[in-house]
Amino acid sequence: MLGRFLLFLVLLYGAGAASAQQLTALARIDPGPSVARDGWMGGAVLELHLSQGVPFRVFTLDGPPRLVVDFREADWSGVTEADLLPDPGVFSALRFGRFQPGWSRLVADLSGPFLPDNIGMPVDPQSGKAVLTIGLDPVDPEAFAAASGVPETALWPERKAPQTPAPIQDGRLVVVIDPGHGGVDPGAERDGVAEKDLMLTFARLLRDALRRAGDAEVVLTREADEFISLESRVAVAHRSGADLFISLHADSLSQGGAQGAAIYTLSDEASDKATELLAARHNRADIIAGADLTGSDDQVAGVLLDLARQETEPRSAALARSFAVAMKEAGGPMNRHPLREAGFSVLKSADIPSVLIEIGFLSSDRDLGNLTDPDWQRRTATAMARAVLDWRDADAARRDLVRQ
Repeated sequence: MLGRFLLFLVLLYGAGAASAQQLTALARIDPGPSVARDGWMGGAVLELHLSQGVPFRVFTLDGPPRLVVDFREADWSGVTEADLLPDPGVFSALRFGRFQPGWSRLVADLSGPFLPDNIGMPVDPQSGKAVLTIGLDPVDPEAFAAASGVPETALWPERKAPQTPAPIQDGRLVVVIDPGHGGVDPGAERDGVAEKDLMLTFARLLRDALRRAGDAEVVLTREADEFISLESRVAVAHRSGADLFISLHADSLSQGGAQGAAIYTLSDEASDKATELLAARHNRADIIAGADLTGSDDQVAGVLLDLARQETEPRSAALARSFAVAMKEAGGPMNRHPLREAGFSVLKSADIPSVLIEIGFLSSDRDLGNLTDPDWQRRTATAMARAVLDWRDADAARRDLVRQ
């Protein structure tokens, strides 16, 4: 409790400094002098140079150990992990970006249990510039676990559920499209291209293609570059009364030279080792963004898997086949094994046919070229829209036969 109380005081100090400056614009991070490095006596130091002081809070999360810094708000444009972390050590990885409206977040993976000791954000009275410094010291695992957790403070707004329309009941097909990653979770990155940005662009193209085709309403799980938890993505589908759920990704895999589109359906066992590794990385999205998962229940996940297998597996498999056919006819390129299975968390809705589509892999030069080509994007989105409508017609026909 002592650790969390100290962190609450730090947030109040940051808020007071910001108010004194009467701040109106976003604080920009200056990557030049900013650094995350190992310190003396086995500790570490995070030093961030900002264009102005901002309210902030600092806390740690366990399982795995992470340091989380929330800002209201910081602009990370043009800043890369390599800028701040030239030599991984105590800090093994960094991620940063928008977390929710008005707030951004930095998440630092820690190589072990380290707790913040010295925290400060002095503001230059002349320029208004600020330097956030966080010193970390090694502690034993028990002390780290006891001090870790998301603090509850009056200055942290309650996160509102994404706005979704009321369930549609006029006969139109309701499609929920989930652009993977977002905000503090960039997904795969290569040559300045982020998976989160590509998938939002592609989701909009697919939405527009479906709406032009008629008789379909489309809802996106996110409309901007912001973090949405895995649970919230599935909740959007339920609140929208979705008839199907499509999660879009373009990951990076070094194993097996992955390239070409692949469509995944739910299973408690992965089709192969590469798919197992891919699912494990996707399912860590909430951890990557600094979510506290101490209340998660693996037994619930097991029940959802069983329900999904009984109720939606045949329809999800038919949807996956429809995508594979239409995308291949549009020129693909497709993966050598385009239909695969794994335990992706976003596919665990028990009553909604769901697929996760790797439209391509950023680790492939060919796929990277396609994924960033507007003509290829439009052609593929049109083919995927056709796949959805073909599946709708075939699914309706099968249901009529069952009723007979």
